[in-house]
Amino acid sequence: MCVMGLGALVGLGGAGAATAAGATAAATTAGALQTLATIATIGGTLYSGISAYQTGKEQAAAYEAQAKTEAQLTATQDQRQRAKMAGEMAQQRAEVLGRGMDLSSPTAIYLGQTAAQEISFDSQAIRSGGSARQAELSTQARISRATASAGLMKGVIGAAGDFLTMGPDTWPGLFSERQLA
Repeated sequence: MCVMGLGALVGLGGAGAATAAGATAAATTAGALQTLATIATIGGTLYSGISAYQTGKEQAAAYEAQAKTEAQLTATQDQRQRAKMAGEMAQQRAEVLGRGMDLSSPTAIYLGQTAAQEISFDSQAIRSGGSARQAELSTQARISRATASAGLMKGVIGAAGDFLTMGPDTWPGLFSERQLA
């Protein structure tokens, strides 16, 4: 019976050692998973900030390209309007001459001045409208660049906050002071 009791005792000791080793392994696995979760959280926050930055920069570039296109369209529209009005003025002069009026008469001069003023007003309206659209697009581009920078800063600060919040739990001795002997 002594032999059996000794075998049972040895068996219990082995089981106790196995249970302690299993608990250590489980703690190590849990610690590794917690570390991975912390790294994933920090990486995700950084990625989110970088993604926001890139998106904002792309939007700003699109607004700037659209502003350049608006400038070209405004110039083309202004040219076309001026050409159209010049054609109308030529037709008006032909009608005045067809009626036998002298182009130096006060009526002909008045008609020419009125037409020139209309050309000027139309041109100014077109340029002002184009300028307003360009200013709006430039403002949108600036806002997009600011949003991009803010997104990047949010990601970096958020990642740093995650590290400072989760780091001590994951790595208990991370922020302890080291003393030199």
